[in-house]
Amino acid sequence: MEGNWPKGLREQLLQKKNELNARLERITANLRRGLESDSKERAKQLEDSDVVDALGNEARVELGRIAATLKKMDSGEFGICDDCGSAISRERLTAYPYAVECIDCATLDEKARRR
Repeated sequence: MEGNWPKGLREQLLQKKNELNARLERITANLRRGLESDSKERAKQLEDSDVVDALGNEARVELGRIAATLKKMDSGEFGICDDCGSAISRERLTAYPYAVECIDCATLDEKARRR
């Protein structure tokens, strides 16, 4: 284990970052393509571009999470709950490496949101 996080996690995050950046490049290229002159085909392309754009937005959000996680790793803050300062379990970090709360604080927050 590197620091208090699962072995190989940094490498997994960097690999995911590269994959997402490549996906965003493909999405951007797809969105820059010209539209067909046929109205039915153009409508289909516009619909498709909305879906592709949503996928790009999801990729950008995940890239932000990866960047924040890598920053926390570099600063020594990774694996520490933002709310209570306790260690986040290794199991939780393995399942969800972007976790910023321990399971107890995350559960409390979820219950509060449901109210």
